[in-house]
Amino acid sequence: MVINTEALSVRYREASVNLRNKQLLITNFHNTQQENDLTEPPNCKGFGRIRHFRRSSSDVWLSNPLPIDPACNALDLRAASMIRAQVFQSAACNWRCWYCYVPFELLAANRKYSDWMSPSQLIDLYLGQPEPPPMIDLTGGQPDLVPEWVPWMMAELKQRGLDRQVYLWSDDNLSNDYLWRFLSDADLELMASYPNYGRVCCFKGFNSESFAFNTRAEAALFDQQFQLMKRLLSLGIDLYAYATFTTPVDSEVAVDMARFVDRLQEIDRNLPLRTVPLEIQTFTPVKGRLDDATQAALKNQYLAIEAWKTELENRFSSIERSQPITAIPLRTNQLQ
Repeated sequence: MVINTEALSVRYREASVNLRNKQLLITNFHNTQQENDLTEPPNCKGFGRIRHFRRSSSDVWLSNPLPIDPACNALDLRAASMIRAQVFQSAACNWRCWYCYVPFELLAANRKYSDWMSPSQLIDLYLGQPEPPPMIDLTGGQPDLVPEWVPWMMAELKQRGLDRQVYLWSDDNLSNDYLWRFLSDADLELMASYPNYGRVCCFKGFNSESFAFNTRAEAALFDQQFQLMKRLLSLGIDLYAYATFTTPVDSEVAVDMARFVDRLQEIDRNLPLRTVPLEIQTFTPVKGRLDDATQAALKNQYLAIEAWKTELENRFSSIERSQPITAIPLRTNQLQ
């Protein structure tokens, strides 16, 4: 069944934010299937987990500098191959990507696996750890069902004098315009001016067919992703992108990839250099969702990554491609 993204977004937003008490529904990892895939036990009384972001993926995939380079750059740390992050996970998402490493029962605002938490409580839990990591990752779920989460956390960190010491990173699946619907101009200005903040937006596929296959959302929403990315870019946030290339078909991959890169460049000539393809791997929750089509999609992502590499080699010099991702300027509009 195709997801009604608008209706599900409304439903999950209502279920996962308490504006009066400034609280969000945050996942507790204790006794969940996701707990089995964690390399360290849940922390912060179950409401947090430590994630080790690493550059390397497999031998056939591109390295991933996110969020390592933005965090190290902002915090004036030496370049590293890995960075530890304190993760807090929202308990709702409006899409059901088959490759998501989060069990679907943790994406449905399920109170069995979550509880109400304020930004103040989350920061208290973070600071209560023996060695708090240098960055906090707000992930999901879809954090942007509750776009207030980011400016609330910024305000809390700022109030405690931590805004220059802690790097804040958040995810966005480019599924709604809630950032503009529910945040004030002051909130948007805070996000744009906050010194240690980076945001990554994920393109779920490289054509409408792969997008619909991956998310179960309407294929037409593939186009909306580009519109939202363009609006976000206009805010002046330090912005990056992920892309997933799983697709059920192996025909016309090169043609569609060329069009995908065209569309990124219609937003900004350099956006492809700030876009990192993600290699989809099979964590525990994914194994139960695999069938012939998803197995084929896992295989076909390796055709797509080769097409991506070719497009970047044809469009950018080796010097441009070798630049650190944080040094890639956006909003250049050099094609216009």
